[in-house]
Amino acid sequence: MIRKSHNHLKRAAALATTATLGAAGYFAGIAAIPATASAQTQSSEAVSQNWAGYVDSGKNFSSVSGSWRVPAVTGSGGQGYSVAWVGLGGAGNNSSALEQTGTASDFVNGHAEYFAWYELVPAAQQPLKLAIHPGDQISARVTVNGSDVTVSLADQTTGQSVTKALHMSRPDTSSAEWIVEAPTEVSPSGSTILPLADFGKVNITSATATADGHTGGISDSDWSTTPVQLSSDGSAGPGFVVTGFSSDGQLVVQQQSSAGASPSSLSGNRFSVTWQGGSNGSPTAVQLPSGFAPDGYGYGPGPFYTTLR
Repeated sequence: MIRKSHNHLKRAAALATTATLGAAGYFAGIAAIPATASAQTQSSEAVSQNWAGYVDSGKNFSSVSGSWRVPAVTGSGGQGYSVAWVGLGGAGNNSSALEQTGTASDFVNGHAEYFAWYELVPAAQQPLKLAIHPGDQISARVTVNGSDVTVSLADQTTGQSVTKALHMSRPDTSSAEWIVEAPTEVSPSGSTILPLADFGKVNITSATATADGHTGGISDSDWSTTPVQLSSDGSAGPGFVVTGFSSDGQLVVQQQSSAGASPSSLSGNRFSVTWQGGSNGSPTAVQLPSGFAPDGYGYGPGPFYTTLR
């Protein structure tokens, strides 16, 4: 996701794995999902630095849908961020587009925050005017017809819903996804995967896709299905959350190791994604580099996320 939230963070949707970045720089394809994957196969598990869930490939998809309850996030893993979504495109080595909609569950500055959103990458994320709460049952759908994209999100708990009819020049329909993600922060100096919030477990149900006029479940024999594990081995690199300033004006930072997440086996058209925690270090004061701006991006003052490498 590319988004600038009220806590001054910019994010980009990125499938960042050990493969080489795609042409557009937004994605790194999963090595276990070749662009020409044959149908009627179950691929071995792929490993990502920020996606966990399932990816279907081997067809040009016109629609994807799924349901889940908005997960409640806690501060047990420190400051963290998470998004659950369904989408089309973005999983191939050369993918330069992704059409997606979902919900965000963040734990920022000691508080949980929840909101609905959609995104047509490479354009920035946009909020949806749909109030959501932890525990709400959500149903989501993305449909592509030529250059027309429709995203729909419904809160079945409150009875409220929103649909957006959109347009993009070259949507990607080469894959369908059901994902829980650790978003990525984008800055002028590059991109960094943000700490994954402790969301506990997300149960994704009613996972279906449509290709060539045929609608089937996530593991339908018409396409190839690949589970994706979000690595917790630190391959994304440790992050540092700024928690404040010391009395002598130094930053106080706390190291956070990478948390991970794993999908369960499929049970029909449903599965779950479970958070796997990292560990946090002790707060440490560090000297600000010369010319370093406390807010990181020239926005207002306040805590922010950065990485020190």
